[in-house]
Amino acid sequence: MSIYLDNQATTPCDPRVVAAMLPLFAAEFGNPHSAEHELGRRAAAEVEAARAEIAALIGAEAREIILTSGATEANNLAIKGAARFAGAAQPRRRIITVATEHKCVLESVRDLAAEGFEPVILPVDGRGLVDPDQLRDALLVPTLLVSVMAVNNETGIIQDIGALAAIARAAGAVFHSDVAQAVGKIRLDVEALGLHMASISAHKMYGPKGVGALYVRRRPRMRLAPLFSGGGQERGLRSGTLPAPLVVGFGVACRIAAQEMDGEAEMIAARRDRLFALLSARIPGLGWNGGGAPRIAGNLSLRLPGLRALDLMAAAPALCVSTGSACTSAELSPSHVLSAMGLTRAEAACSLRLGVGRFTSAAEIETAADMLAGAFLRLASAAPAYDPVVAEV
Repeated sequence: MSIYLDNQATTPCDPRVVAAMLPLFAAEFGNPHSAEHELGRRAAAEVEAARAEIAALIGAEAREIILTSGATEANNLAIKGAARFAGAAQPRRRIITVATEHKCVLESVRDLAAEGFEPVILPVDGRGLVDPDQLRDALLVPTLLVSVMAVNNETGIIQDIGALAAIARAAGAVFHSDVAQAVGKIRLDVEALGLHMASISAHKMYGPKGVGALYVRRRPRMRLAPLFSGGGQERGLRSGTLPAPLVVGFGVACRIAAQEMDGEAEMIAARRDRLFALLSARIPGLGWNGGGAPRIAGNLSLRLPGLRALDLMAAAPALCVSTGSACTSAELSPSHVLSAMGLTRAEAACSLRLGVGRFTSAAEIETAADMLAGAFLRLASAAPAYDPVVAEV
């Protein structure tokens, strides 16, 4: 039987979420855009109730929530939509982001270079944090948009989004944040933080895959160009029939998070710390990437002493863990996040991401520690068989 410790990649759907979705796959299957009949109107009412739950969790108004297929689409819509609405007449051509962002943000910003915009990628320090002074310096050139994620998907590091957003606003720039790894794990208030836009994904917070949202501020009104054409749903920003069952599940996941987040975070942090204590007691030299920086409760980005993470994963196949982002973990190149934090290629290759979640039991923590430490010690005894590059760590 496997033990799941990859909750930054995705979370299991909460049974309460599944129960809420099931009727909309069967008896209540109406199209929420079919206002001419009762089945469609009931589906629409369910969607709007869910939209209100999503908005409430982040301190927004329901009409500021644009439903999407996930955070990747929301990030593309925010960044490309803002740039394209501004158009060629806009004198502000600079778009700033950070080297440790999710690939969909980095690639969206880089794609806009072909449309006449100037991408600027800021570095981070060894903990993965942005230097506010470097952002101020970059903003000396008139800037259209700044995009900084709230919580890193590989390391769990929490950026001071409120402070960074204030710096961007003072310079006249729009501020967007990918908050997919933050929502449901830490308290967020988009109004208090001063965000213009924020991207969310349901499956990172015990909701279904295939649905997400983009918060788009109304006052002052944030204007975007849509990514594609269609029937003009979602305030004309995201055409297409909404997947009512997924949206309803998203809403329930948000309601559960609002009610249970604080106590859950305390429990998860305790189990994560127990896992690290058990592993570090048996693996001398075990490192914690970004140690000392604020981070979400469940994340544990480890650096193994002299052993490649992929080898350890192969030796403990019953453990569901990863080497980094789920979107890039199959690549042979080192993690761009860890490289930006100053890790060598060998150190990045020896890094393992563990994600403790809502359904990780105390017993699973004990078993996982035994399995990981046991596999490490077995492999370490055969260290000379490994590629010499690992010895650089």
